[in-house]
Amino acid sequence: MSITKERKRELIEQFRIHEKDTGSVEVRIAILTERINRLIKHFEKHKHDTNSKRGLLTLVGKRRKLLKYLARTNPEKYREVITKLGLRK
Repeated sequence: MSITKERKRELIEQFRIHEKDTGSVEVRIAILTERINRLIKHFEKHKHDTNSKRGLLTLVGKRRKLLKYLARTNPEKYREVITKLGLRK
């Protein structure tokens, strides 16, 4: 499920590093997390949507790789991002 432009703009505002930042690791993790949460809500109603489940697994894998990169390069920012998003280690 896609997210609205307004919600995406809110996430960018919240997680950006500088004024024109739209693609930093923190922003991408936040947007992926929002998309994952929306897909999980979708599956509560549509349990047998296997094509979307495959997409969900792809998004989870991308987010995991980005989190791993952030943990390796900037552990303080990693801890900050996972607490803001409510993710577990």
